[in-house]
Amino acid sequence: MALINPAPPADSLAPERAGAARFTQVGKPVTRIDAVDKVTGRAKFTYDLLPTDHLVAKVVRSTIASGRVLSFDLDEALAEPGVVAIFTCLDEGLPTYQFASPGHPWVVDPEERGDIEDRTLMDSRVRQYGDTIGVLVAEDTVAAERALRKIKVEYEEYPVVFTYEQSQDPDYAPPIHEECPNNVQADWLTEVGVEEAGYSSMEELLHDPQYHSGSYHMRTPRQQQAHIELCLSFCYEENGQIVCVTSTQIPHIVRRVIGQALEIPWGDVRVIKPFVGGGFGNKQDVLYEPLNAWVCHKLGGRCVLLELTREEVFEQTRSRQPKDYYGEACWDDDMNLVARSCEGFSNSGGYASHGQAIIANGLGSFRFMYSGQEKACRTRALTFYSNQATAGAMRAYGVPEATWAAECMVSDIAHDMGWDGADFRAKNAIKLGYEDVTWPAPLICQSNGIQECIERGRELIGWDEKKRRYANETGPVRHGVGMSLLCYKCSVGGLELETASARMTLNQDGSVVLTLGATEIGQGCDTVMCQMCAEVLGVPVEKVHIVSTQDTNISPYGAGAYASRQTYVTGMTIKQVGAEFKAKILDYARYLKPYYNGQDLDIADSWVVDAAGRRVISLEELSTIAYYDRKRSDQIEASGTTEEDVNSFCLGACFVDVTVDIPMATVTVNQIVQVHDSGQIINPKTAEQQVHGGIAQSLGMGLYEELIEDPATGKTRNGNLLDYKIPTTMDVPDLTAEFVETWDPTGPFGNKSLGEPPCIPCAPAIRDAVLDATGVKFYEAPMTQQRLFEGFKAAGLL
Repeated sequence: MALINPAPPADSLAPERAGAARFTQVGKPVTRIDAVDKVTGRAKFTYDLLPTDHLVAKVVRSTIASGRVLSFDLDEALAEPGVVAIFTCLDEGLPTYQFASPGHPWVVDPEERGDIEDRTLMDSRVRQYGDTIGVLVAEDTVAAERALRKIKVEYEEYPVVFTYEQSQDPDYAPPIHEECPNNVQADWLTEVGVEEAGYSSMEELLHDPQYHSGSYHMRTPRQQQAHIELCLSFCYEENGQIVCVTSTQIPHIVRRVIGQALEIPWGDVRVIKPFVGGGFGNKQDVLYEPLNAWVCHKLGGRCVLLELTREEVFEQTRSRQPKDYYGEACWDDDMNLVARSCEGFSNSGGYASHGQAIIANGLGSFRFMYSGQEKACRTRALTFYSNQATAGAMRAYGVPEATWAAECMVSDIAHDMGWDGADFRAKNAIKLGYEDVTWPAPLICQSNGIQECIERGRELIGWDEKKRRYANETGPVRHGVGMSLLCYKCSVGGLELETASARMTLNQDGSVVLTLGATEIGQGCDTVMCQMCAEVLGVPVEKVHIVSTQDTNISPYGAGAYASRQTYVTGMTIKQVGAEFKAKILDYARYLKPYYNGQDLDIADSWVVDAAGRRVISLEELSTIAYYDRKRSDQIEASGTTEEDVNSFCLGACFVDVTVDIPMATVTVNQIVQVHDSGQIINPKTAEQQVHGGIAQSLGMGLYEELIEDPATGKTRNGNLLDYKIPTTMDVPDLTAEFVETWDPTGPFGNKSLGEPPCIPCAPAIRDAVLDATGVKFYEAPMTQQRLFEGFKAAGLL
């Protein structure tokens, strides 16, 4: 790992040593603190905590995609042995509060809320296949499933709105939501640089005859997160609260939404998040927890389990929003991008969920990434309702899709002009000091290792040698190399509320308990939080005990795991609270050792030391006395909250080597190299794991993964792990993950984000390699065998 611009500040936490940041705990390849518990089965997930005397709830789902429920026939279902109750959308007394389900910071002022409140617990208006029209409760799963099959429903059916064109035809079908008569949730246009470039309009610039120009249409798929653990919760009442134990990324937000949906005080709800078996954004949505909590309350507080099947997770939770992009670009003969334009249309399905935020976020990265030489850029983001399944957040929040669009354009330009794609990208990539003028608060590129990422990836893949070797292949089996860049923000700071809280408590033996709202969902968050805490306090990481389970009655507030924000934002909180905590410890040391009053003290390796580094008292001795001293007993602790408006850019480059069998219409990925600039790396071992996992997900988006729905019925056709294809160990080649370490002044330890960026660039890099091998341009992901066959045939290769 090479360290480049700029050098870190010379303070006690980050002393300069030959221009590099050196820490005692941060930057070390610490083994994940949850590794042993997870591999031995000691880690407790939601289902592991389920009481044995529980009821089972199953959602009654619509068998049409659009229409209205007219009546139910429940007689046979209620007669099934073991059935406890059936509640339907036609019952009187249902809560009617319309709530928003995405995990976003709450805004008190209704006029400033970006999330659309378009959901209720149940609704007679059906907006997607499998919509929630009722809930059945039984003594066990067998009884529940038998009874479900005996429920009869009468509907008034409407035409299925599947495309944007259908959504805009008022004569085709009634609005999906009455409060949104044109089915468009939002339509935003962002344009920068046109007047400054001396043009009256973007069209004039894009079609200036002195430049080359091109137009493009790209599509990206509905991709499912395919996490191992299903979506589930169980609820019961205790001490005047509804307790919801759930597999979620956003426990504090789940509490708020349950309170809103049930129209009860938020404090009457307690949410507990145990270990989580993956989420990738699907669990950044409040799914069925409010419904489960309401059923529990209706049944007198009895424990109720609501667990989705694998098919329900695929069909009735969230996925990437399928998108269409229409792009234009112009460029000069000197390898400079002059201007780009991209209109994106995003299909959110029957409900808004994360809605417009996703495509807007993606098109922001479209704008940032290739801003190096560009005079102007225009993006349009539009999100619409349809009767498809509701889509929402998935890892990297719209940026993989927009990067696919941006890279298709850049790849085509380089190919058509005969330019080296790496040189072209390097010349036009985002520069140090870039500032996005459309952002509400400063969004500035304050560290930038993109050129080093390109050069290192180019070297590792053998770019120049392979370009020469593969250049003249003409047979049925050909080889190619390709690449793609990535650009991703570090949080939502500057756009939305970005806050985190922490609590630190000194144990009797001198160890520390760290309690956070930041949620571990499998990404290694707890490990790096312990490293940062240990760094601030001057103790070994083994002396920090983190509370992995979030409990809204106990855990300080945290918005949750999304936006690759937790190490960046919660790290700042740990740094601030740690400084206060450390000061309290040192103050108590001076009480025990009055000789040191007025002198500088510090903590190193769990010892209080003086300015010369001499040991004064161990933390173990100090803390034991603090707990039991007759004159000044004190459980030393500190807590606090930070709010951040800062942000920055994490960057990177992906390189791939592929073999294309044209008659078989297959792509074999032989090698993938991904190099990241995520600032200072907190834990190289967990960072490498994050990159490997992200590459596999992007590989899936590029070649295999697509949820397919029937346009006539809205029903998902491949909602299971047999028919929905994800990469297996046989599909993933040897992966190389490296890091170019920059020092970012906005990060708590010079660090930037890494959670989501790894899943961005591999798919378009594969597309670029296929173009290199065959000369055939593909614009729709994934590049399945069928699409490859059709593309090769159209190009005359078959």
